[in-house]
Amino acid sequence: MNSVKGLLAASVISIQNSCFIYPACQNCLSRLILDSRRFNCLKCGCTGEVKDASYRYRLSLKIADTSDLFDITVFGGCLDPFFGVTAENLQRYIQDFIQLSGETNAEASTGALVQAVETCFIGKRFIFGL
Repeated sequence: MNSVKGLLAASVISIQNSCFIYPACQNCLSRLILDSRRFNCLKCGCTGEVKDASYRYRLSLKIADTSDLFDITVFGGCLDPFFGVTAENLQRYIQDFIQLSGETNAEASTGALVQAVETCFIGKRFIFGL
């Protein structure tokens, strides 16, 4: 991982995507391609069973300091304190909720979660390591 080159104090203007958890390759951290029972990493060729896939946070934000706008993406465990759980556990909670509620539209079920993330980040000021 690269060392921090500088710090930027900025406010979050918007969340750029509503999918902030992704299945990640344990070797290279790239997004995995999932089918019904297997996963495949296009970058390094790693394969396995979907039940063994790990998950990682990826939060794309539009931020502003006093003079500029920036598009940034925050990855990984540094988001654990904001969500209160690891991405792996949050994904498990989401899947359990969908199963228990009998919801057939997964996107509708996660709408409240997206709204909560927006409430927690939009309009707040953070110090970003670049």
